[in-house]
Amino acid sequence: MTDSSVLPGRRLLLVHAHPDDESINNGATMAKYAAEGAHVTLVTCTLGEEGEVIPPELAHLAADRDDRLGPYRAGELAAAMKELGVTDHRLLGGPGRYRDSGMMGAPQNDRPECFWRADVDEAAASLVEVIREVRPQVLVTYDPDGGYGHPDHIQAHRVAMRAAELAGEPAFRRDLGDPHEIAKVYWNCVPLSVIEEGFARLRAAGREVSFPGVASAADVPGVVPDDEVTAAVPTAGHAEAKAAAMRAHATQIAVDGPFFALSNDLGQPILTDEYYKLVRGRAAGPREDDLFAGVEA
Repeated sequence: MTDSSVLPGRRLLLVHAHPDDESINNGATMAKYAAEGAHVTLVTCTLGEEGEVIPPELAHLAADRDDRLGPYRAGELAAAMKELGVTDHRLLGGPGRYRDSGMMGAPQNDRPECFWRADVDEAAASLVEVIREVRPQVLVTYDPDGGYGHPDHIQAHRVAMRAAELAGEPAFRRDLGDPHEIAKVYWNCVPLSVIEEGFARLRAAGREVSFPGVASAADVPGVVPDDEVTAAVPTAGHAEAKAAAMRAHATQIAVDGPFFALSNDLGQPILTDEYYKLVRGRAAGPREDDLFAGVEA
């Protein structure tokens, strides 16, 4: 439990579906704000028990063998947060409350304990408790499609948006703390021009990169036309922290210099600057460079 009387002036909350999502999408942003003294809170909704394991030496952790992958990924998450300088990271509802649902249409979607099957208001109440404790001015999560249609990403969006609404209602669950209105809500996104430039660099690197294939913009979650991006956070000096955090998620991510691949072995660029779309709150300009711009402490 955080003592709200000693919270830093700037407080950022991120809601993600699985361990590794935070480092890929927001690692540099998290490192930047943590280094600047902001209170950065990460809430992860599942342990990613259904993830595909990349390194052969860790194949014994695969989801079809036993339930060791989730706890192992929790350790990877802790290591990644250490690289980013983030000390406040939590599992929604506590460890093991919600299980990874697998990809859309997978039989794991039907498990009663999976996150996809969770009651949105019930899950949101657990997040409301965090919001009212930490009292963030800024919330970051996915768009309604979860970036790429994964059930847990979609559900994380639903839960985060519902919790942001309920947290400010005085009549809702007074036992969870005093009401709190979040000033700004952002969704993760990637400008089309930026990802295309990144893939051009990857193709130019050619045989210097170890991945046998190259992904495309269609494989990257949250790609949008450039004019839909409302915030571009420059993160100079934090690129290595992001890459180190991604390397900490070794079961899920292979890193080769400024590029990475997931279990499909298709190379992608690691984005150092990170991008967002403001969906609630007032923008401090046509293209913000600070998620806290215009926010009062």
